[in-house]
Amino acid sequence: MDSFTGKLAVVTGGGSGMGRELVRQLAAQGCSVAACDLNAHTVAETAATARAGAPTGVRVTSHACDVADEAQVLRFRDELLDGHASDHVDLVFSNAGIGGCGNFIGDRREEWERTFAVDWWGVYYCARAFLPLLIASGDGVLINTSSVNGFWATLGPGMPNTAYSTAKFAVKGFSEALIEDLRANAPQVRVAVVMPGHVGTDIVANSIRARGLPEPGLMSDAQVEELFPPDVQAKLISAHLLPEGATADDVRQMLVRMNADFRDKAPVSAADAATIILDGVRSGTWRILIGQDAKTIDALVRDRPEAAYDWAELRKMAAASAKTDAKQPGPG
Repeated sequence: MDSFTGKLAVVTGGGSGMGRELVRQLAAQGCSVAACDLNAHTVAETAATARAGAPTGVRVTSHACDVADEAQVLRFRDELLDGHASDHVDLVFSNAGIGGCGNFIGDRREEWERTFAVDWWGVYYCARAFLPLLIASGDGVLINTSSVNGFWATLGPGMPNTAYSTAKFAVKGFSEALIEDLRANAPQVRVAVVMPGHVGTDIVANSIRARGLPEPGLMSDAQVEELFPPDVQAKLISAHLLPEGATADDVRQMLVRMNADFRDKAPVSAADAATIILDGVRSGTWRILIGQDAKTIDALVRDRPEAAYDWAELRKMAAASAKTDAKQPGPG
């Protein structure tokens, strides 16, 4: 796909982060876009910004949709076909995702399954809904967002991430399985899987909102305790993330700070990540790694998979890799 001009794209999770940047950059390159998000207000803002920077004739629409609900996905599909007067779509970016509920043992089952539903079932439902429309385009691309946690199922020592990692492994496996499936049964469509490392997004705040809670700074004391029970707060205190005798306001400030730091101190911005994704789609690659952290962890896990969760061994491997990289000649 040499150009996005004149194409019609679907972007889920278009209200912020990589989704917002995908919408904006696609529209600027002459591609009409139907964007959805759980938050109707933020995706409407995305659409307005994208329209302002788009060439004449490009149509950008916004839609409220919880991708974990198949009925809402189907409604979104029907709305976009009507709104864009089309019988096909050319690109589908299944980008929506939330984090949280890493503890399979202690976290509430309902919250664990909410994370899994958005991150896995959302991708599955969108594939079911939009694949016939990609086939109808004659040259469609399905782009599913997995994660570095799709090949490394933790955030580090003492930091389990089971709901998110399980879903992202499923997205990666599904996407890879579709390569031959589409080649054999729908050669008009190809698939790509995106594996981001740390990209600057509002996933912390978005994950809280996806559980029906307000912005971190607006949460009540009761909502703070629901999200962070006393035993969890005790662990955060021992990790020096909260002060001794922490109050509900301390927790609120921590969440606001965590969201801002995750977004603003990331090694890769959401805009740069979107550019990498679109470049990968144009080039025809099926595997798009974003960030040096993703590339490094991918290489380490592939080289010694049995050492992926042996922290001492992994540190040695990472140090050796960094030393080797430092010896490589620079550009020019």
